[in-house]
Amino acid sequence: MNPRYPEFTVAGPPREMGRQFGDAARELIREFAAVALQRVNLTMRVSKQQAENTAAKSLEFAEKYSPDSCDELRGMADATGLSVSDLMILQIRNQLQNEPEAGCTSFSLSSVAGRGRLLGQNWDNDPGLDPFTVVLTRKPSGKPALINVTQAGLIAYIGFNDAGLGVCLNSLPAPSRPIGVPHYFTVREIFEARSLDGAIHAVKRAHRAIPANIMLTSPEGPADLEVTMDEVHVLRPDEQDRVTHANHCRHPSLANINAMYPELIQSQPRQDRIDRLLSDSAANSVDRLKDILRNHEDHPRSICRHANGDPGVGHWQTVFSVIIEPEARTMHLSRGTPCDHSYEIYRLAD
Repeated sequence: MNPRYPEFTVAGPPREMGRQFGDAARELIREFAAVALQRVNLTMRVSKQQAENTAAKSLEFAEKYSPDSCDELRGMADATGLSVSDLMILQIRNQLQNEPEAGCTSFSLSSVAGRGRLLGQNWDNDPGLDPFTVVLTRKPSGKPALINVTQAGLIAYIGFNDAGLGVCLNSLPAPSRPIGVPHYFTVREIFEARSLDGAIHAVKRAHRAIPANIMLTSPEGPADLEVTMDEVHVLRPDEQDRVTHANHCRHPSLANINAMYPELIQSQPRQDRIDRLLSDSAANSVDRLKDILRNHEDHPRSICRHANGDPGVGHWQTVFSVIIEPEARTMHLSRGTPCDHSYEIYRLAD
């Protein structure tokens, strides 16, 4: 397997960017659209009709929330021969399924070894998504440029923009609803912001369908957003100028939610572990942070997660590991578990 993901760059107004990416990655997008619902059905049963209904109703919310992102999807549809509904199903998969064993562990730090702000995470998910994962640079007209590691066809994912905002994503246990602005549309609006307040506003103004945790670095420093359907709770840096997160709610106002989701019992040990490892005085370099993301304590449900015998989601593992340095316009990214795959460097070019 090539250690680097396929790389693409698009530029211009929304529909044109969609066409450009659709032309360049046509087969990847079509293949992902063909198998996306099959991958959802590894953990639960969702019919094509149910998915199409959710996609159609969510598109109505997305149109009001972000017309530009919807235009980009139309351009992608023009180039790939897929319908907008096909592409919307990619955006709303997490509205169709529960993610009880998500294991992503993330952090945001104010500075490491004089290199400026950074954030990172292990992205624990379905390894069957690897063939459709790409690194995509978008240079939209009149908006910040951004680079994402993402599946081909998603409107946004993990990455950073040239205004200094970086984004990592964790699942969060909380009540959800089937219809609303898809999560990836709110993430895309964060990348169109230039400040922490702008990022928070981008999330607050959406009629959201699912809860999520959004780890941020911003020109104002680290922050974490615990996002429920109706509230956005902001976690600020601790006394060590950092914010960390596994998969349980940390804000005091949401603590009661954790008791409703006992399947996330593995989250607290990972939270304690990432805090302890980052408190080590040696955790002062990017190389040391990579070592932390390779940690195997409590294997296989460790920070570096490996497939295991769980009959439902044991196939999930760390699909990639990422460390983002927005001030250096750099992303360190492993294609696969970081314990046995190297970190490659991707840059957001001027």
